[in-house]
Amino acid sequence: MEKKLLDPSAEIIMTCLGDRYFRNKVILNDHCLVRIISGGVKIRSANTSNIFGPGDTILFPRRQLSTVIQYPKDGQPYKCILIIFRTARLKDYYAQHVVHESKPPFAVTRSYEHPLLEGFFASLLPYFNLQNALPERLLDLKVEEALTILRSIDQSVDIFLADFAEPGKIDLASFMEENYMFNMPLEKFSHLTGRSLATFKRDFAKIYGLTPQRWLTVKRLDLAHYLLSNDHRRSVEVYREAGFENLSHFSYAFKKKFGYAPKQHGSVAQ
Repeated sequence: MEKKLLDPSAEIIMTCLGDRYFRNKVILNDHCLVRIISGGVKIRSANTSNIFGPGDTILFPRRQLSTVIQYPKDGQPYKCILIIFRTARLKDYYAQHVVHESKPPFAVTRSYEHPLLEGFFASLLPYFNLQNALPERLLDLKVEEALTILRSIDQSVDIFLADFAEPGKIDLASFMEENYMFNMPLEKFSHLTGRSLATFKRDFAKIYGLTPQRWLTVKRLDLAHYLLSNDHRRSVEVYREAGFENLSHFSYAFKKKFGYAPKQHGSVAQ
């Protein structure tokens, strides 16, 4: 269930998953401020893993590859409010505000606790019971209020929110080693590394001597093998985490590489 304060722009959303357990690999096109009302969420990125619960406020960056696991907790469904900072709105905002200069690197996912945020999200709750859409001017004011609060409690946030550059050409090997488990088209990998698809494939072959798809399959199978061996989990629990889209393809590729089906791993290892 989702309630949107303004449709179709949907910059402020309340979502509730009921008693469902939701797991997905995501990459957002826009920065998103998330306030958890009930339930819990676990966010895994390349090198970090964080768990958040009721009362936590998270700033989730765009273009970050992450595994997001949302689940009921203490008998309550996962429920949250999302403020989506569209790039067009941020450009308009920063055209009228001076960007705070800041040198410290920005954390991948940042969480906040502050009375200003408590009051802000409490003020939003009654609006979700309106029969009609929230007036657009009021929506503008609430999104700007969220930005103003963030900038008042964290001046370094500007180097993050005011960065409108498209991905530049980055170190391909480092990026792939950190993100190979995310199942997405090669076009997305190439875009995120700042390359055309043809350049991506050419650079990849120079580094690894393999096609990207072949390399990804090998890396994902090795990760699955590690998860089965060290975490003692079942194949149905690891194939998505390792980057495979369906269980049958994973089982076929695993058996081809290791000589036995993943469901036989425990008996073979012994």
